[in-house]
Amino acid sequence: MWIVFSLLAALCAAVVVTLSKAGIRNVEPSFGFAVQSIVIVTFSWAVVWWQGNLGEVWRVEGRAWGLLLAAGVVTCLSSLFMFRALKLGDAARVGSLDRVSLVLVILFAALFLGEQISWKVILGAVLMAAGALVIALTRES
Repeated sequence: MWIVFSLLAALCAAVVVTLSKAGIRNVEPSFGFAVQSIVIVTFSWAVVWWQGNLGEVWRVEGRAWGLLLAAGVVTCLSSLFMFRALKLGDAARVGSLDRVSLVLVILFAALFLGEQISWKVILGAVLMAAGALVIALTRES
């Protein structure tokens, strides 16, 4: 089932990049991200409430809070950088280079989470990085 959710996340990410690029044509990128952030916060807490998980707030351990808050800060930075890149570049090229993050996820998962990396995963990561670079660095004709 994780594959379905991963593919849905990828589809949503592609739609987000496309909508964001179109939305910030005449808007300052950080303002565009701030608008999206309001929707993200409202929608995500509505989902927590709808699922009946509001009580979970009091059961989260301190270390988990710290990690989640740090991830939130980094998510914000990532989005601000992405919006600035989208303002300056083509969505296809910006989005493809942003996906080099997949290679970094593999590296970080091995280093910090202790996940095992096979030669097939390494080969896939190299191909993904090469493909992203080819797309991102291709000059328009």
